[in-house]
Amino acid sequence: MFPGPLGASLAGRALAAGIWELEARDIRDSATDRHRSVDDTPAGGGPGMVLRADILAAAIDAAAPAPGRPRLLMSPRGRPLTQLRVAGLAAGPGPLIVCGRFEGVDQRVIEARGLEEVSIGDYVLSGGEIAAMALLDACVRLLPGVMGRLESGADESFSAGLLEYPQYTRPQLFEGRPIPEVLLSGDHARVAAWRRAEAEALTRERRPDLWAEHGHRAGGQKAPKDTTGR
Repeated sequence: MFPGPLGASLAGRALAAGIWELEARDIRDSATDRHRSVDDTPAGGGPGMVLRADILAAAIDAAAPAPGRPRLLMSPRGRPLTQLRVAGLAAGPGPLIVCGRFEGVDQRVIEARGLEEVSIGDYVLSGGEIAAMALLDACVRLLPGVMGRLESGADESFSAGLLEYPQYTRPQLFEGRPIPEVLLSGDHARVAAWRRAEAEALTRERRPDLWAEHGHRAGGQKAPKDTTGR
């Protein structure tokens, strides 16, 4: 499954250029029986199968993660992945990522190998591979030399705790819908103020959780009045 989409576009070009590296390892390589079994029935009964602690621990140990390197387990019960966490991972030595499968992972290996459970959303996938790709793509695009302009990663959704403001480009008139006049004014201060107001309004409307956190970080200041008509 790897590199999959990580081998294309920005991430793929950066991978080919050696800006980042990817090593995919098969957990079954650490199996001990001729069937290369990695799972067993859940203790206490129930549906599905569970990844065995001994097999997964051996696979992690075989990867020889350096001390201090983040060890992540993609899991729907993990802490939600945020842009702040992504930025921290991108600035670090690179994570070791475990992609869960089946019904889950034996809790003992999570504790014994210090795995940090990370979620990309409140839904369940067939496995952790797609979630790992999402996490890696989010990290890789922040590495120096991957995006054309450093500003591309600094002025977007979540970078300042807000959703990104609306974007426009040519043609100036599309099906009777014009580009907002302020964006054509050449007044950089007005443009910045408009973008800020739009970002705040969108965040307040669509992500009240982010808006509340943004207000908390701002020191509990009173939220500005919505002047966008939303």
